[in-house]
Amino acid sequence: MTQQSHAFQAEVAQLLHLVTHSLYSNKEIFLRELISNASDACDKLRFEALADASLYGDQPELRVRIAFDKAAKTLTVTDTGIGMSQDEAIAHLGTIAKSGTREFMSRLSGDQKADAQLIGQFGVGFYSGFIVADRITVESRRAGLPPEQGVRWSSEGSGNFAVETITRAERGTSVTLHLRDDALEYADGWRIKELINKYSDHIALPIQMEGEKWEEGKQEGQPGQMVKTGDWETVNQATALWTRPKKDITDEQYTQFYEQIAHDWQPPLAWTHNRVEGATEYTQLLYVPSHAPFDLWDREKKAGVKLYVKRVFIMDEAEQLLPRYLRFVKGVVDSADLPLNVSRELLQESRDVRAIREGNTRRVLALLEDLAKAEAAAPADAAQVSDVQDKNEAADKPAPAPDNKYATFWREFGAVLKEGLGEDTANRERIAKLLRYASTTTDAVTVSLPEYKARMKEGQKAIYYITADTLAAAKNSPQIEVFRKKGIEVLLMSDRVDEWSLSFLREFEGTPLQSVAKGAVDLGDLQDEAEKKAAEQAAEAVKPLIDQLKEALKDSVEDVRVTTRLVDSPACLVVKDAGMSLQFERLMRQAGQSVPTTKPVLEINPEHALVKKLDGNPHFDDLAHILFDQALLAEGGLPADPAAYVRRVNALLV
Repeated sequence: MTQQSHAFQAEVAQLLHLVTHSLYSNKEIFLRELISNASDACDKLRFEALADASLYGDQPELRVRIAFDKAAKTLTVTDTGIGMSQDEAIAHLGTIAKSGTREFMSRLSGDQKADAQLIGQFGVGFYSGFIVADRITVESRRAGLPPEQGVRWSSEGSGNFAVETITRAERGTSVTLHLRDDALEYADGWRIKELINKYSDHIALPIQMEGEKWEEGKQEGQPGQMVKTGDWETVNQATALWTRPKKDITDEQYTQFYEQIAHDWQPPLAWTHNRVEGATEYTQLLYVPSHAPFDLWDREKKAGVKLYVKRVFIMDEAEQLLPRYLRFVKGVVDSADLPLNVSRELLQESRDVRAIREGNTRRVLALLEDLAKAEAAAPADAAQVSDVQDKNEAADKPAPAPDNKYATFWREFGAVLKEGLGEDTANRERIAKLLRYASTTTDAVTVSLPEYKARMKEGQKAIYYITADTLAAAKNSPQIEVFRKKGIEVLLMSDRVDEWSLSFLREFEGTPLQSVAKGAVDLGDLQDEAEKKAAEQAAEAVKPLIDQLKEALKDSVEDVRVTTRLVDSPACLVVKDAGMSLQFERLMRQAGQSVPTTKPVLEINPEHALVKKLDGNPHFDDLAHILFDQALLAEGGLPADPAAYVRRVNALLV
C-alpha cells in the first residue's frame, strides 16, 4: 500500500504547538508518558486475552523495551501490548476524540509546571514526545492480525501525518523519537535510567534497556566509551508497589506512584495502604489528592480506582469500589476473590465488591479523621510533630500528614464530602463530624459540629444555621439579627449542596439542627419572660396593620406576623417548619427541576421606622410591596416584577 497523508484534527495541531513551545522546560515528562502508554497497552492485551488466549500468539512475554542510538539521534520505546490496526492508528494518533481538548486549552494558566500536569490528565501523553523530537515514527501491529497488516505512522508535528501498511513480525508498538539536537541527553543510557527510576519504577512490567559497559580506548591516548553488550536488562523493580511490604516503601516512592496513576505533579495530601484478610481478601492503596480536578462536578465523568485481580489489570475506573461522594480518591485495589473475567455488571451485584466498597469507605473516612485530629491537635513545634508521627506509625495508622492538611482537603473537597450525608446512611455520623462551616464567630470555614455543641449557650436547645448563595449574604442576613444580638452562634452555609445535604441530618448527637429561615423564632430559655410579653403586646398593638398587610400582599405571602428575630431590619421572609426553603427552591429550579412555588411568611419588626410609617400612609400598597421585595432581595431572591419595584422606589424618592 502506498503512503497516505492525513491532516491532524484542528485541536491536535494547536496542542502540538503548545507542547513544542510552552512546555519545553518540562521536557523530561515525555518518557513517563510513553512508558505509561506502553504499560497500558500491555494491560489491555492481558485483559482481552482472558477471553481469547490466542492473542498472545508466540509472544507470551509482556514487557517494555527502550533502545537509543546517539549517532542516529533516536530513542525508541517498544511494547508487546495490544498494538494498533491502521484505523486505530489514524483514530488514536490523529485526533483526540475523548480527551476534551478545548477544555484542555481553556485550563492553561501559563505556569509551565502546572500546564505540564494536564498532559497526562487529558490522555494526550503521546504528543509530549514532540517536546524533544522533531519527528516521531510509530510502527505497530494489533494482536490477532497477521504480520502483513502492520502499520507505520509518522509525523513532524506540523499539520499532517502519514500512514502506510508494513509487515511487522512482532505484536505491539514501537515509538521512535528522532531527537532534536538540544535533546540528545535522552540518547544517553544513564539519563534514561535516571528518568525510569524517577517516574516509572513502579510499573508492574519489566522495563528493559540494552546493557552497556565501559571500553577503554584501543590505542594509547584514545578516549574510552560506553559500548552495548547486546543483553537486555530490567532497570525497574517490575513489581507492583502495592504488593510490597509497607516497611520497604518510602514516602517518596508512594508519592511517585501516585503521580504516575493520577497524572498529577502535586504530591497527595495523604494515603492509606492496607492488606485486608478475612471473608474477602484484597489490598488497597488509596490516595487523597491535594487539589480538585477540573472535572470534579462533571456528571458524565467516570471516577474510581484502578481494579486489579491477582495483579492482573481489569478496569481503570472501577466506580463501584467507592461511593460517589468519595470520587476524588485515587488509587489501586487488588482483589484475590473476584474472578479474572469480572465485568462491570458483576461489579454491581457481587457480595465481594460490596465488602470491598465498604472497606474502602471506612479506610478513607479513617484517614480523613486522622487528618482532622492532627489539625485540631496543631502541635506547637517540630518535636511534637515528630512525636505524633511516631505514635501513628506504631499504631499502624495511615500515612501521617502535617496539621494544616485537613483545611486544604476541606477547601478542595468539602462540598463533595457533604453529599455523603444523603448517600451513605451507615456512615452519616462519621461524615457529620468531619463537616466544617463558617459561623457568626468566624469567617474561616473551620467550625465542626462537635465544636459548635461544646460552646452552645446554657439553655440553647438547637444547632442554628442559615443557607445562602454566598458567605456574605448569610453573614448579613436579617434572619440572624437576634441571634447575633444575644451572642448565639449561627453556622453560615453557602455551598449549593448544603440545603440538600442537611435535609438528611436532622440532628447531631441528640441535638436538632434548626434553620433560622424556617418557622417562628423560638429561643426557649434564652428569651426571658419580659421579652416574650413585650413581643405579645407589640403583636396585639399592630394587629390592624398586620391585617392590612395581609390584604395588600395576599398574592405573594402566606401570612404576615410580628417577629422578635429582627433588630435592625424592617422585615424578613421565612417559610414554615416543614416547608421547602426559598433558597432550596431556587436551586432546584436552576437545576431544571419542577417544584411548586412556596408562599413565604413575611415577618415585620414593629419597632422599625419604616414599619411605623406604614400606618395611615396614602402610599400603603406601594410601601407594602417595597417592604416585601426588599425582604426578598435580602434573602437572595429577585422580585417577580423588578421593573415595578424600581417604579415604586423611584416614585417615593421623587
